[in-house]
Amino acid sequence: MRKHQLYLCFAFSLISLTINAQDQNIIDQIVQEANEHSQLEQLGQELMDGIGPRLVGTPQMKQAHDWAVNTYAKWGIPARNESYGNWRGWERGITHIDLISPRIQSLKGTQLAWNPSTSKKGVTAEVVVLPIVKDSIAFANWLPAVKGKLVMVSKLEATGRPDYNWEEFATEESFEKMKKERTAANKAWRENMRNTGYTSRTIHRALEKAGAAGIISSYWSKGFGVSKIFSARTKKIPTVDLELEDYSMVYRLAARGEKPKLTIVAQSKELGEVPTFNTIAEIKGTEKPEEYIILSAHFDSWDGGTGATDNGTGSLVMMEAMRILKKVYPNPKRTILVGHWGSEEQGLNGSRAFVEDHPNIVENVQAVFNQDNGTGRVVKISGQGFLHAYDYLGRWLHYVPKNITQHIETNFPGTPGGGGSDYASFVAAGAPAFSLSSLSWSYWNYTWHTNRDTYDKIVFDDVRNNAILTAVLAYMAAEDAETTSREKSVLPISKRSGKQMKWPTQRSPKRKGGF
Repeated sequence: MRKHQLYLCFAFSLISLTINAQDQNIIDQIVQEANEHSQLEQLGQELMDGIGPRLVGTPQMKQAHDWAVNTYAKWGIPARNESYGNWRGWERGITHIDLISPRIQSLKGTQLAWNPSTSKKGVTAEVVVLPIVKDSIAFANWLPAVKGKLVMVSKLEATGRPDYNWEEFATEESFEKMKKERTAANKAWRENMRNTGYTSRTIHRALEKAGAAGIISSYWSKGFGVSKIFSARTKKIPTVDLELEDYSMVYRLAARGEKPKLTIVAQSKELGEVPTFNTIAEIKGTEKPEEYIILSAHFDSWDGGTGATDNGTGSLVMMEAMRILKKVYPNPKRTILVGHWGSEEQGLNGSRAFVEDHPNIVENVQAVFNQDNGTGRVVKISGQGFLHAYDYLGRWLHYVPKNITQHIETNFPGTPGGGGSDYASFVAAGAPAFSLSSLSWSYWNYTWHTNRDTYDKIVFDDVRNNAILTAVLAYMAAEDAETTSREKSVLPISKRSGKQMKWPTQRSPKRKGGF
C-alpha cells in the first residue's frame, strides 16, 4: 500500500467519528435511488441506439443536445443549449463497398467522417497499392499511374490476430518470430513513406491531385475486426476504411497483379457551417448559489460506432447523477451544474469555450468532476497538482460506499494531466478539476474511436457505481463548509526534458471551420 493511501485510511478513521446523520441519510437515498430506480439502460438506448453517433456538425449531434435538454426538463432540471461557434455541417449517408473482380463479395467498411459524397452509382475502379520507391522523384514519376484508380494507403499487417491471442496459443518461438517480422515490416513501411516525400496524412491530397478515383485505408486497432474511424482528408474523392480482414485480402490481390476492382458507394450531405453547442443544466444553490460544482463529460463522438464508451457512458453517468441529486437533494447549498461539451474530439472545444465565456463561474468553482474513458468502474483519482486536494477529496471520498472506494487508487497532490479530456480546460484556468479515471475493459483497442464502440459494450454495473460516486462527491462538495483551495504544488522535473514541468495555460477553442 502506498504512503498516501495509508494517510487516507487514517484520515478516514478520524472523519468517521463525525459523520453527520443527515449526510448519511442523503447518501443512503442516493445509493437506493441508483440501484432500485436506475434509468441508465433506458437513457443509453435512447442516446446510443436511437440517436446514434454524435459527430460535431451533424444533425445527430444537435438532436442529442435537444434530447438532453428535454430529458432534464422531464426531471424538473432547467437546461439549455449554448452555442459557442460554428463547424462544418455534414451528415453520413449509405456506405457500400463491393469487390466485383476477380470475384463478387460485399466488403466490411465505412466512409470516414466528413467524406465527400459519391453519386448514387458510386465509383468503380481498379485497386492499386503504393509502390516501393527509392526517393520522392521516383514516387512523383509513379503518381500519374493512379489516375482513375482506387489507391490503398495503409500497410499490410503481418497478422490479423491481436497479441493476446498469440500469447495464448502460439509457441514462444513463433510469437517472437512474428513480432520481429512485424517490426521489420513496419520499419520498411515508414521508410518507404518517407521516401515518397509525404506523410500518411499528406499523401491523400497528392493522390487526389494526381487523379485518383478514391482512397482506401485500414486503421487497425489491434483487435479482431476493429478499425479506428477518423476523418477523410480528401475534398472531392471518397475515402473509406476497410476492416483489416477485407483490406488485407484486397491488398494481396492487388500486390499479386490480380487487378481487383471495387465499387464504392459513400453518400453524404454537406450542410455548410452549422452552430455548435454545449448543453448546460443546473440545480440552483440555496446558500451559495454563485459557487459551483460542475459535473463534466463530453457529448460528441466519432461516428464509426455509436460513441457508447467514448463518451456515451460518461454522459450517462452525469445525467443519472443529476437526476438522482434532483430527487434526493433538490436544494443544494452550492449550485450543481452539468456540462455536456461539444467537439471535445477536435481539441476540447466545448469546454474551452465555456471556460473562456464564463470566467465568473470558473472563478467560483468548488470542484469539477469529469468522466471520459470508457465503461469501467472508476479506479483512479488524481489531485491534478492542487496542493491541498487531499484534504477535501479525502473528506468527500470517505462518504462514498466502501464497495466503490475499495477499487479507487488516489494520487495526491499528483500533477496536472495533459489535454486528454475536458477537466484539462478547467485545470488550465486554475479551477480544481479532477478526472474520474476508469478501468479499461479493452477500451484502447476495442472501443476508443472504433467501429465497435456500441451499446452492447457498456457494463452497466460499473456505470451505476460511477453515477453513485459522482452524486456523492457532488453532494459532499456542495455541502462542505470550506471552500476548496486553489494553491498549486511545485511540479517535479520532467524525466523527458530534464527541466521543471510547468502548469498548463488556458487555450482558446476552435470556434469556426474544422476541416
